[in-house]
Amino acid sequence: MPSPSLDTIIRALAKQQHKSLMAAAKAGHDRTLALAAKAKDAAGKQRFKAMAKHAMDEGTAAANRLRISADNAADSYARAMRRLADEAASEEAKAKAKKAKPAKKAVAKKA
Repeated sequence: MPSPSLDTIIRALAKQQHKSLMAAAKAGHDRTLALAAKAKDAAGKQRFKAMAKHAMDEGTAAANRLRISADNAADSYARAMRRLADEAASEEAKAKAKKAKPAKKAVAKKA
């Protein structure tokens, strides 16, 4: 079985980081909602609920930025590897073509 390429590994690590970041955001959201439930006055409850919503929004935005950055890096790496493979194949084809041409000329001179 071939080893996974680096772009696959980048995507897998980003997925793990995304999950852990979202779990942390949810934990902060839940903790703040618990404080809202314990608040004595309505203004305090509203303030804690707003903080919980803001924390979840910030966590989601950070996780999405992380995911997009990792996808961009993985795509860039994959493109670079494809480009290098294409260049190597074209150089190999050129080398084969150079070797084939002198052989044809030698046959033509003998005739």
